Amino acid sequence: MKITFPHMGSLWIPLKGLFNDLGFEVVPPPPVTKRAITLGARHSPEFACLPFKINVGNFIESLEQGADTIVMGGGCGPCRFGYYAQVEKEILLDLGYNFEMIVIEPPQGNLIEWLGRLRLFGNNCHWREITAALLLAWHKIKVIDRLHRLLLWARPRGSAEKITNIYNEYLTKVDQAQNLKLLKKVDQDAQQALKKVVYNKHKQCLRIALVGEIFMLLEPFVNLNIEQVLGERGVEVERSIYLSDWIRDHILSDPRRIRARNRFKKAARPFLNHFIGGHGWESIGESVLYAERGFDGAIHILPFTCTPEIVAQSILPRISKCYDFPIVSFSLDEHSGLGGFITRLEAFLDLLSSKKIKHGTRWDKPCAVFSLDTLWYN
Repeated sequence: MKITFPHMGSLWIPLKGLFNDLGFEVVPPPPVTKRAITLGARHSPEFACLPFKINVGNFIESLEQGADTIVMGGGCGPCRFGYYAQVEKEILLDLGYNFEMIVIEPPQGNLIEWLGRLRLFGNNCHWREITAALLLAWHKIKVIDRLHRLLLWARPRGSAEKITNIYNEYLTKVDQAQNLKLLKKVDQDAQQALKKVVYNKHKQCLRIALVGEIFMLLEPFVNLNIEQVLGERGVEVERSIYLSDWIRDHILSDPRRIRARNRFKKAARPFLNHFIGGHGWESIGESVLYAERGFDGAIHILPFTCTPEIVAQSILPRISKCYDFPIVSFSLDEHSGLGGFITRLEAFLDLLSSKKIKHGTRWDKPCAVFSLDTLWYN
């Protein structure tokens, strides 16, 4: 059995380690490229969202590299993600690929039953081995997210290129860590290395929040590497969701995350008081919370045709007006180009800069020119 799975940001690192520890041969999904998007768009329904098309393109590339089993997440609710696995399977079968698809549905509050289903393809491993593999994968996810938060803080306060290279170097070491002791050392070394190249930790930066659909936020290729572009312009970025947050919400039912979710639900209530699927509700509530925390603005990123985020997009202007909080939305698909994206982003940053000057706030103005060489969308 040669297992593959969807590519979404750094998700491949913990999943590769998990399946290797369970004794499977793994075919890691290739990084998202223009070819993957083109393949997915060619064989997917035109109205499907960009994450769906990328999944199809990723799976085609992985199957071409020898994978024979696809592990895919399931879901429920208004978002179309719950139908991804079934529709993608039919598309790939129609294309003539021979494979097995394993769909892992969320536990919906019953973690013990979910772990029992997970053991069905545990490759005859003992519970102790399965638990150890899951624990290591979970800690890798937490380390990656912790380092990413530090990366976003450090980039505008040091040499952005050097900081990005250090981060990527330690991601490789996280992937190679075979036990919790080694992983802990990698975590500590990475934090020290990143902090060491920060030469102005007290720098006053523009602070921008990223909200929107989880795939679009986690996968740098599809969001046109917006975090790095902003960081190199001296902007501090905070992302509203991480993979560890999603797991705590939907698998572990972590009480701390339940409290956090209650906060954004309360914040969103004057504008929307019920679940609409995906991360649409979160986009609204988190935007309100970022405004209350004093952020300079927010960028909303969504896949074109994503129903929950379209609902959120229609409500965000009301939040912007009520809180005097600038928000811009980027709806992206396979046709999105750099020109319009950069023009709108640059105009948004100019707006935030003007607002800072108008209110007489002290801050360190970022550089005025984008570096197209840093963008991966080619």
